[in-house]
Amino acid sequence: MDWLGAMNKAVEYIEDNINDKLDIEKVSKIALSSPFHFQRMYHIMTGVTIAEYIRRRRLTLAAQDIISGEKIIDVAFKYGYETPEAFTKAFGKLHGISPSAAKEPGAKLKAYPRLSFQISIKGDKKMDYTIIEKESFSVMGKKTKITMVDGQNFSLVPKFWDECMKDGTYQWACSNAGKLGIMGICLDFVKDTEEFYYMIGVENNCEELPKGYVSATIPKATWAVFEAVGPLPEAAQDVTRKIFAEWFPSTGYQHDCAPELEVYPEGDYNSPDYRCEIWIPIKK
Repeated sequence: MDWLGAMNKAVEYIEDNINDKLDIEKVSKIALSSPFHFQRMYHIMTGVTIAEYIRRRRLTLAAQDIISGEKIIDVAFKYGYETPEAFTKAFGKLHGISPSAAKEPGAKLKAYPRLSFQISIKGDKKMDYTIIEKESFSVMGKKTKITMVDGQNFSLVPKFWDECMKDGTYQWACSNAGKLGIMGICLDFVKDTEEFYYMIGVENNCEELPKGYVSATIPKATWAVFEAVGPLPEAAQDVTRKIFAEWFPSTGYQHDCAPELEVYPEGDYNSPDYRCEIWIPIKK
């Protein structure tokens, strides 16, 4: 499929240019996506950020070069480290030993394999969805930076919700909610980082925003809407993973360049019967 082939071509480009500085815009174009959504898609499907994948692959190849007899200082510069000390620290974090120890006979090293994307046909649960066309609209709320390093986003987003429930933001959102209700919104990545902005908000109905609140525009888009049933955040996170790992590869759709929405009706978020929606912008 085009989507699957595009993701594999993006990985192939990365591997062919593994020693060079990553041009995320070029890679995302190969993957038929925007930089934001390529990085988010990659992370959800693999469990690591694109930057972490490159780090692990470089250090895997660096170990092979050291074993073959190349000087450690040359290998360090080859794979983009400014100093041998920085290289030694990164090498030890992945392999558990120093670069010089890697030269010793019988040294145990870790190999992080080249990644490829394939369709996984499980057939255990169907994925019902609805296609919705929606005009551009404005949202307002509070936002924060979320890092994806080491999967921290899966704990930081729920923590942000907890903070907003304690500081009155959630109550403010409930009193100002429109037709869509309360939303969690994945906005743009912070350029050249592994961070993105996440907003808790509602449709904008204020002429003047309260202090500490911001607004953003959600562009006109076509959305695939999926229902998640169960306690949060696990239910929403599980459905999101399935969308990227199973639904996209098995359909003719691609991710479009718009934020992703999590739509949360009022209710008991811990209930096994709680229902929310995941809105994913799509295009053919």
